[in-house]
Amino acid sequence: MERYSSFAPFSYQEHMNHPASPPIELVCPAGSLPALKAAIDLGADCVYLGFRDATNARNFAGLNFDDAAIATGIGYAHERGRKVLLALNTYPQPDNTALWQSAIDRAARAGVDAVILADPGLMRYAADHHPNLRLHLSVQGSATNAEAINFYQHHFGVQRAVLPRVLSLAQVEHVVRNTSIEVEVFGFGSLCVMVEGRCHLSSYVTGESPNTHGVCSPAKAVRWQQNPRGLESRLNGVMIDRYTPQESASYPTLCKGRFEVEDETYYAIEEPTSLNTLELLPQLLEMGVRAVKIEGRQRSPAYVSQVTPVWRAALDDCLRNAARYSVRPAWMSELNTLAEGQQHTLGAYHRSWK
Repeated sequence: MERYSSFAPFSYQEHMNHPASPPIELVCPAGSLPALKAAIDLGADCVYLGFRDATNARNFAGLNFDDAAIATGIGYAHERGRKVLLALNTYPQPDNTALWQSAIDRAARAGVDAVILADPGLMRYAADHHPNLRLHLSVQGSATNAEAINFYQHHFGVQRAVLPRVLSLAQVEHVVRNTSIEVEVFGFGSLCVMVEGRCHLSSYVTGESPNTHGVCSPAKAVRWQQNPRGLESRLNGVMIDRYTPQESASYPTLCKGRFEVEDETYYAIEEPTSLNTLELLPQLLEMGVRAVKIEGRQRSPAYVSQVTPVWRAALDDCLRNAARYSVRPAWMSELNTLAEGQQHTLGAYHRSWK
């Protein structure tokens, strides 16, 4: 499998030979070993993954890595000069903190390139017991300003921060200018209406939250019911949406359900639409963003195989000549098939009302 596919006219190594342009990494999801290999083969600079337990925020059955799989994945990535980041981004529970601490130990033994953390207590544990382990601040840490990010750098040596998907471009630029930490932003994938790390909607309905159990709308609480009025999706007995035969059904999450508000039924909290920032790449590059992340560890290897070469090609085009960069129709056509509701948005990066 060629790394860059037919989408990409320019290699990342070629960019590295031109230091005038600051590097920007493509960070792709790996919910499984096949997804990891697809991401690496098709142009990811880094992949991010998690253990098969509640220590990561995508704790779904059939996903994630045991020790053998993560060893294989790290070997595959490192042989090709790429990085593996471990998402250890949920919050330890009072009755089982040892699970999270042992996950830090496992990550260090495995030789991951960085651990993505949200909890300050775990950062303290990692800094004390594994001082050479690189730490990244997870989006679940909800750090939306430079002062918060600098706090994590000063106290725990954090070297990169993943920004929540609620900041405008001007706010992202302000953060980059006021911290020496590398800044990573989300570029494509599902949106979260909450400031990540502060969501209680799932726990309100199911008793399990992505912040604590690693699941948003756990599969065991999901039910589909067909009746004369349409296909209904329910979460722990609560109806989230009803679909006509002409509509595509989405996985039921409370924030993306349709609700009756003052006799009108609509997406009152958030519409099912995907973030897509291809057009913003020149601005992100100019302001000094160091990494762009693709959301989707819960998605299939086929998803990773489609999205990675598009973003590799776009980043390489932008790195070669940002002034002449433009989004190609072929890229958008490919990503349209992956977007929720076949819709794209710039999310909070562009606020038309501002």
